[in-house]
Amino acid sequence: MNTVPVALGDRSYDVRIEAGLLSRAGEALAPFAKGRRFVIVTDANVRAHLATLQASLGTSSEAIVLPPGESTKSWTQLEALTDKLLDLGVERGDHVIALGGGVIGDLVGFATSILKRGCNFVQIPTTLLAQVDSSVGGKTAINSRAGKNLIGAFHQPSIVLIDPQVLDTLPPRELRAGYAEVVKYGLIDDFAFFEYCEANAAALLAGDSAAREYAISHSVAAKARIVGEDERETTGRRALLNLGHTFGHALEAETGFSDRLLHGEGVAAGMALAFAYSARLGLCSGQEAERVAAHLRAIGLPDGLAAAGVSASGARLVEHMLHDKKMAAGTLPFLLARGIGQTFLDKTVDLSDVEAFLDEQISLSRKAVEG
Repeated sequence: MNTVPVALGDRSYDVRIEAGLLSRAGEALAPFAKGRRFVIVTDANVRAHLATLQASLGTSSEAIVLPPGESTKSWTQLEALTDKLLDLGVERGDHVIALGGGVIGDLVGFATSILKRGCNFVQIPTTLLAQVDSSVGGKTAINSRAGKNLIGAFHQPSIVLIDPQVLDTLPPRELRAGYAEVVKYGLIDDFAFFEYCEANAAALLAGDSAAREYAISHSVAAKARIVGEDERETTGRRALLNLGHTFGHALEAETGFSDRLLHGEGVAAGMALAFAYSARLGLCSGQEAERVAAHLRAIGLPDGLAAAGVSASGARLVEHMLHDKKMAAGTLPFLLARGIGQTFLDKTVDLSDVEAFLDEQISLSRKAVEG
């Protein structure tokens, strides 16, 4: 078993990564049982994994099954979930298990952060995106009419259990979307890992167990290191993990936070746009920006606005950005790059210039189609 510690003082916890771990979850979670049953929260798409988890836990678990999809991260589902947990008599010392992708992890994490002023929870992520990103670090949230993840809290899990084998049942599109968050770690500050991704992405997506376990472990270790340095984004270090997200969330908002554009697809397009914008500013070379875009295209991820199915004006997309939770004193920080593996936070970006850049991207897309 590969164990990655997340060092946060008295809130520290381990991320355990091993093939087949789901079927042995009962053993791994025994120290957290405290003689009481677990409550598992999952969605309707994860029933096969739910059966495996319940068999491992024995009779000491109950399940709450929610609808799948981004719309579940809502006030309505938050209220319904907290009412069900209260009906089941969940106490502050109990552990609620989040079994699913990022939607379930975010919702359960937020629900347990406010239930009785704070209950414990466990993350068992079942998507690649959740395994390498959202299950680690304690960011929990729901969406609102104003935007994505604007209502939430920092609430760390007690433990994270990652079983790469569960990815065998993940639809190819979901797997590709999750891969965007893997290659992100190479683009942030690890050029060697980006090169590894270029060479091994196809094997990872095709089901190579060694490639998957290495990519997951490396990604989790990278995130754990950054979270340990800056848990609540107070120094700016953790903000690096948002590479592609400012552009990506605007694209998700424009597509209604729906299956038209999955979160990982939005992040992929957002990262390509961040590098293209960096090249436009003269921060990195056009060749490096194209190398990033070409890699995303090669594995079937969107590399810009057109590939993401977005044709909105720059003004409209910037309007979505104004609802970003990272806005401070009327300015919006952007993650830009001086090269692959050289990402930095820029708090001086002119949004009118971003608007012009996005309009240029739309124009270029139209010319490519016409030509």
